[in-house]
Amino acid sequence: MSDKPSVLFVCVHNAGRSQMAAGWLRHLAGDRVEVRSAGSAPVDRINPAAVEAMREVGIDLTGQEPKLLAYDTVESSDVVITMGCGDVCPVFPGKRYEDWKLEDPAGRGVDVVRPIRDEIRTRVEELLADLLPTDRR
Repeated sequence: MSDKPSVLFVCVHNAGRSQMAAGWLRHLAGDRVEVRSAGSAPVDRINPAAVEAMREVGIDLTGQEPKLLAYDTVESSDVVITMGCGDVCPVFPGKRYEDWKLEDPAGRGVDVVRPIRDEIRTRVEELLADLLPTDRR
């Protein structure tokens, strides 16, 4: 890992879980971590309920767009975190790889998305404490 670790969040559509995780990591880490997200089969827009749930906690996802997972993106990331994409998500030797089992918010309302958002925050905080241990208080 370089001085600035890079984290890639991957889910199927890159419209909910991975976008919320990327939003949390950007918010909590600032410029100390390079944050990326992608999907194995991205859709054309971010889940509106995910956008609303994140807006409620002061994080704006409206400028983000779902992106197709590219080999180069994985290759240049230090940590790859997958979320429910199963065998479609790649595993590359030598990378730190985690699979976060999270409910899929696709097609769900904001009431269902809020607890997913909060669980993602907890996991991102744990990841950040591990990536930047000198920041622990």
